[in-house]
Amino acid sequence: MSKSLSLKLQEEIFEETERVLKKVNRPRNAYINEAIHFYNKLHGRRLLRNQLWKESALVAEDSLAVLEEFEKFEESLPGEKSGNQEMECLSR
Repeated sequence: MSKSLSLKLQEEIFEETERVLKKVNRPRNAYINEAIHFYNKLHGRRLLRNQLWKESALVAEDSLAVLEEFEKFEESLPGEKSGNQEMECLSR
């Protein structure tokens, strides 16, 4: 279902829109709907990006701590060679 609304545009924006509409041969209503849809998607992605940055920052310290624990665990495995020793063996 469509909603009707009243819209006030600045004169220069309206004139620019009219010039574009003549060139692209689109109805004004369809053009404005597409523009708002695009703008909503743009801002939706920006909001998601910001949310991901915030969440990444919250877990970054814990992720580093877990990585350090895995490295300690790998170093303490009996009979395992370090990465450098393995590379030397492979290159022979």
